[in-house]
Amino acid sequence: MITLSDSNGARPAAFTYLSTLFVGSIVAANLMGTKVIPFFTVGGFQFTGSVGIFLFPVSFLVTDIMAEIWGGRAIRSLIGATIAILFVVLAVTGIATVLPPADRFAATNDAYLTIFRSSLRITAASIVAFAISQTHDVWAFELWKRVTRGRFLWLRNNLSTIVSQLIDTVVFMLIAFWGMGDHFTLGFVLGSMVPPYWALKVLMALLDTPFVYLGVRILRGPLRPRQAAGEVA
Repeated sequence: MITLSDSNGARPAAFTYLSTLFVGSIVAANLMGTKVIPFFTVGGFQFTGSVGIFLFPVSFLVTDIMAEIWGGRAIRSLIGATIAILFVVLAVTGIATVLPPADRFAATNDAYLTIFRSSLRITAASIVAFAISQTHDVWAFELWKRVTRGRFLWLRNNLSTIVSQLIDTVVFMLIAFWGMGDHFTLGFVLGSMVPPYWALKVLMALLDTPFVYLGVRILRGPLRPRQAAGEVA
């Protein structure tokens, strides 16, 4: 198994950059995710979605690249650290919304509360969905790697990501929106909200396949002799 300590000089830096991209995309998606934008209209129905949907696929792209290079143990540690950071963000956001505003901020305090209090439930839902889906993604990626004996990266990437995205979407939608109002029934959430979101995520997962290959190729470039021996668990 390749570890950071026996990598060449570029590998630890790459691990740091990818980890930062991973954590940053998750935190940014949670903070910005309360804004909803239109995507497309089908049969008179306008499909809308959170702007965070553009960032969450980045996390699956990064974990698949890192799992292929460094193995599942490193990714599980990164997922655990990210969950801890999300809890910190959730706690700080909650405290910030109850602290009294200064006189010069009083005029905009209501807008601040509207944005960040609505993000509390979104962040809580995201933490649970993130923990479950990312854990499954790493497990499934390793499972398919064993089944395929390290071949067919495109298949392993898509099989693990597509199912994980479904888990992420279902869990997130149920916690974030089910029961929020009379309109958000269980049938509406599962039948009207989950399918289009998941379909869009699946499309993004398929489109990111070349970037998975690119990332793995760049990181494995100097290690071709060991690559053939199946060095990554």
